[in-house]
Amino acid sequence: MFRRTPIVVVTALVASLAGVPLIARAANALQSGETPAAADPLVKRSDTGSYIVQLDDAPVAEYGGDIAGLPATRVLPGGKLVKTASQVVGYVKHLAEERQALLETVPEVKKLYDYSYTYSGFSAQMSYDEAVKLAKSSGVKSVEPSELQRQDTVDTPRFLGMSGKGGAWQQAGGVDRAGDGVIIGVIDSGFVPERASFAPIKTSKRSDAIVAKKWKGTCQAGEEAPVTCNNKVIGARYFDKGIGSRPIAEEFKSPRDYGGHGTHTASTAGGNHDVEMSVMGRDYGKGSGIAPQARLAIYKVLWAVDQSGGGSGTDADIVAGIDAAVADGVDVINYSVSGSGSTYVNATGLAFLRAAKAGVFVATSAGNTGPGVGTVGKNYPWVTTVANGTHDRDIQTTVTLGDGKSYTGAGIGAGAPSAPVILAKDAGPDGVNESSLCQGGTLDPAKVRGKIVVCDRGVNDRVDKSAQVKKAGGVGMILLNITPGTQDADLHTVPTVHLGDKVAPAVKEYVGGTANPAATIGPGTPVRVTAPKVATSSSRGPSPAGNGDLLKPDIMAPGTNVLAATTAFSAAGGEYAFMSGTSMASPHIAGAAAVLKGRHPGWSPMAIKSALLTTGTDQDTSGKPIRNDSGSEANPFGYGAGLVQPKKAMDPGLVYDSSYADWAKFVCGSGQVPATHELCVGGKIDPSDLNYPTIAVGDLAGKQTVTRTVTNVGRLPEIYVPKVEGLAKVKVTVTPRILITLPGHKATYKVTFENTGAPLEQYSFGKLTWKSNQHAVTSTLAIKPLTVKAPTQVTGTGTAGSVQVPITAGYSGTLNTTAVGLTAATIAEADLKNPGGVSFPTANPQINDHVAKFTVNVQAGVKYARFSTFDADYPAGTDLDVFVYKASTATLLGSSTGGSAEEQVDLAQPAGGPVDVYVDLFAGADHQQVKLNHWELQNPQGNLTVSPPEQPVQTAGETSVTASWTGLTAGMRYLGQLHYSDGTDGSGSTVVRVDS
Repeated sequence: MFRRTPIVVVTALVASLAGVPLIARAANALQSGETPAAADPLVKRSDTGSYIVQLDDAPVAEYGGDIAGLPATRVLPGGKLVKTASQVVGYVKHLAEERQALLETVPEVKKLYDYSYTYSGFSAQMSYDEAVKLAKSSGVKSVEPSELQRQDTVDTPRFLGMSGKGGAWQQAGGVDRAGDGVIIGVIDSGFVPERASFAPIKTSKRSDAIVAKKWKGTCQAGEEAPVTCNNKVIGARYFDKGIGSRPIAEEFKSPRDYGGHGTHTASTAGGNHDVEMSVMGRDYGKGSGIAPQARLAIYKVLWAVDQSGGGSGTDADIVAGIDAAVADGVDVINYSVSGSGSTYVNATGLAFLRAAKAGVFVATSAGNTGPGVGTVGKNYPWVTTVANGTHDRDIQTTVTLGDGKSYTGAGIGAGAPSAPVILAKDAGPDGVNESSLCQGGTLDPAKVRGKIVVCDRGVNDRVDKSAQVKKAGGVGMILLNITPGTQDADLHTVPTVHLGDKVAPAVKEYVGGTANPAATIGPGTPVRVTAPKVATSSSRGPSPAGNGDLLKPDIMAPGTNVLAATTAFSAAGGEYAFMSGTSMASPHIAGAAAVLKGRHPGWSPMAIKSALLTTGTDQDTSGKPIRNDSGSEANPFGYGAGLVQPKKAMDPGLVYDSSYADWAKFVCGSGQVPATHELCVGGKIDPSDLNYPTIAVGDLAGKQTVTRTVTNVGRLPEIYVPKVEGLAKVKVTVTPRILITLPGHKATYKVTFENTGAPLEQYSFGKLTWKSNQHAVTSTLAIKPLTVKAPTQVTGTGTAGSVQVPITAGYSGTLNTTAVGLTAATIAEADLKNPGGVSFPTANPQINDHVAKFTVNVQAGVKYARFSTFDADYPAGTDLDVFVYKASTATLLGSSTGGSAEEQVDLAQPAGGPVDVYVDLFAGADHQQVKLNHWELQNPQGNLTVSPPEQPVQTAGETSVTASWTGLTAGMRYLGQLHYSDGTDGSGSTVVRVDS
C-alpha cells in the first residue's frame, strides 16, 4: 500500500447504553526517564519483517515507452499481456536492473519477490532502517509494510440457472463447453489434486490450442506433499517468502492445501461436473463447479498459521501471486481474501487495477463483518465485489427437548441420541468466570462428560465451540444465536444443531429451569427454502471510500452452506464440506464470468461485470423482495445489483464498459490522491460519473446530472426506452427518451436526479431499466439527498477568529443554522510500551503492554462525540490506532487505523451510555505516554456564533455562513458544530475545530 491514510469509520449508536460516568485507563505503568527513539515518518514499521518497494518506473501493464530504446508494453483496450513478447522481455530486464541497483545499496536485505507486470518493484525482508533508506532513494516511489491478510470465509448451479433448459450452460453450447478455453486463477490456500473436482477432463483440439496460446505458467510440485497438474488444473504455484516461518508444522511447503479454503473456492468456481459428494457418510448427490470446463491455475498465498487451519497471507506473497497469475495468462481471478474498504490505491488494489487493464476479470469477497453499515471491503471499481446470500437448499436438523418441544435449525450429520443437556454457563470449572460461549478452558469435563452442551454464538469460531465440547467429553451441541443471524450447517466435531435467536430463550428456559433436562438431535435433512436472503455476516455498504458515489457490494451470490471439495482437515477426514461466507460467494461470480468469457471471448472484464449486474434480480424465489436472514427488509447495500442470474447475463443486450483511463479519473476525482498523482494525468471526474452498471450519488445537493454510455453487444439493432422505479419524491429525468442502438455501437444518455421532497440525509433506492422488445437492462440506483452540501469540517486557530463555510442547498426554503460548542477536549492518559506492530484483534479486544482501554460515559442527548489522537503530541514515526466499542462487548462502533498518530473516531448522535475506547501503540518508541482527546457536543457554550442564523435558499443554490469564535483559552483544542435545518426533518452539520 501507499502509506495508510487516516481511516475514519463513523457509526451512530442506535441502542440506549447505561452505566456510570467514568473515564478510566487500563495500561501498565512504565519506568520514567527512558528516552524514546524517533522513527521516520516516511515508512510504517512492518509486523512481518518484510516490506513492498514500489519503483518510479511503471509496471509492464502500463509502461508507455518513455525510456529511450525501450518500446511501450502497456496493454491497449481489449488486449492481453503477453510476457514472452520481445518488448515485454526487454522492459522486464530493465526493471530487473533497476531493482538490482537499489538492492546493492542495502546488501543485507533478503529479497523475496520481483514484481514486474501488475506492480513495479519488489518485496524483501529488511530492517526498519533499511526500509527508510530505500524510501529516500532515487527511483523509489513508496515503501510499505507487507501486512497479514486473512481468508474471508453443490446445488447452486441449478439455483442460479446454470443448468436446465435454456440455462447458461446450454447457451454456452452445453456443460462440456461451459468455460471452455478459459483459465481461472485462484489466489487462495492451494488445492488437493486428488479430488474428483480436479480430475482430467475431456477437451477439444480447439480449446487446447486456445489455452496453449495464452498459458505461460508452470506446475510447481513443491517440496512437501508435492502436487501434480493435468489438463484441468494446468498450473500451480506457491508463495511463502513473505509468510516465512509462521505456518504450523502440519502445513505443506507446496501448492497443496491444508486448511481447505482454497480447495473449496477452486472447486466452486471451476470444479468438474457430476461429482459425487458426501458429508459424514450422508450422500448429497452430484455437484458441479459453476464453470466445469474451465481450466484452473492455483496460486497458494494463504497459509495455516494456527491449529484452526484458517488461511493467512502477507501482502508480499499476495501481490506476487497476482503478478504471476496475470503474467501466466489467466482470464479470471478469484480472490476470497480480506482487504481494506477505505482506499483504492493500496498495493493489492493497484495490482488488480493493472490486472483489469490487462483484460483479467477479478471477483472478490465483500467481507464478513456485517451487518453494520459501511463495512464492505475491496471497493475498487475495477473488481466485482460479491455479497453472501443464502440459496434454496438448506440442511436442517431438529432438536427435541425432554418436554417434547422441537426446534429446527441448521445441522448436518447423523445426530445424537437422547442425552442430558447443560447450559455452557453452568458447565465451567469452579472458580472460573462463567462463559456461555464455549471458549477454550471454560468447560469442566466433570460437568460436561456425556452431555449435550448449549453454547451461545459469538467471539470464537462456531466449529471451535463444538471442538471444546468434544474436548470436555460432551456428545453434542446446541448452538444458539443471541442476535439475528445465519444458521450455518458447519462440519462440527460433535452432532450439532444451530438455532435462531427467536427460539433461544425458550431453549435456555427449559434447560436452565428443569430438573434433569434432556435433548435428542436428529439427522441433517436437505430441504427447499425461500431464497436468497442476505447473510447477517455479509459486509454492507455504503462504501467507506468515495463518499457513497459508488455502490458496493456489486452483486450477491450463494455463500451460505455451500457444498464443495475441501481438505481432510476441514472435512473431518472426508473430501467435501459445507462452508459459509463471502469467500464462498465470490467463486460463483468468478465461475459465471468464466462461462461468459468462453461464450464472448472479446468481452472486456467490465463488459462481463456489466452483464452480470444489469441482469441481477432483487426478488427471491417466492417473487417477493429479497430480505435479510434476520427477517428485516434488505436493500442494495446488502445485495448490490441483486442475486446473480448467469442465464440472463449470457445475452444482456447492452453493457456499460470502462477502461483504465476512466478508473484513473475516478480515483483522482475521489480525492484519495493529490492532483499531482500519476493517476490524475488525464484529469478527474465526479465518482458518480464513472461509466458503471449501477448509479450512486452519496451527496445529492438538490439536483445532479450523471452520464452513462452503453454498448449494444447483441446481433441486431434495438430501440430502448427507459423505465424508472422507486426513488419516491426524487424526480428522475432521463434524456434522450429513446435509445436507438446498432450492434457494436455506443449510445450515451444522461440522468438528472432532483429532490422534490424525499427524506433528507438518508438513502433512497430504485431502478432504471432500459427496455426493448428483447432485453431489460437494469441499473440499481442509490441516492442520498442532503439538506445542504457543506464541508464535513472546517478548522481555525487562535483564541478568537472566524471561518467562512460554503454551502449548496438541497431544497428551497429557509436555512436555519445554529452553533453547538465550542467545547475543550477532555484528555485521558496511559503509559504504553513495546509497540505491537500486529493487527488489533477487533473480534476480541483486550488490553496489553501496547493497548490501553479508556471507558467513557457518553451523556444522554449528546449530538456528536469524537475521540482523537494527534501527531503533534508524539515523536515522528509514532503510529496509533483507535477502536470504540459498546462497553464490555465486542460490538465495534467505529475505528481509525491510519499510518500515523493522527486518529479520529466520530459517533454521530449517540444514544448515550458507556463506551470502551482502545488505543493501540502500533509502532513508535518503546515507551510512550498516549493521550486520548474526547469531546461531547450537546449545548451552545456562548463562544461560537454563526452568521446569518437564517437565510432563504434555493435548490442547488450556493451560499455560505460565517462561524466566529471568541474568548477561548490559549493552547487548547476545541470542537464545535454547526447544525443546518430546513425547519422540519432535514438536517446537516459541519464540525468546527479550533486550535487556540
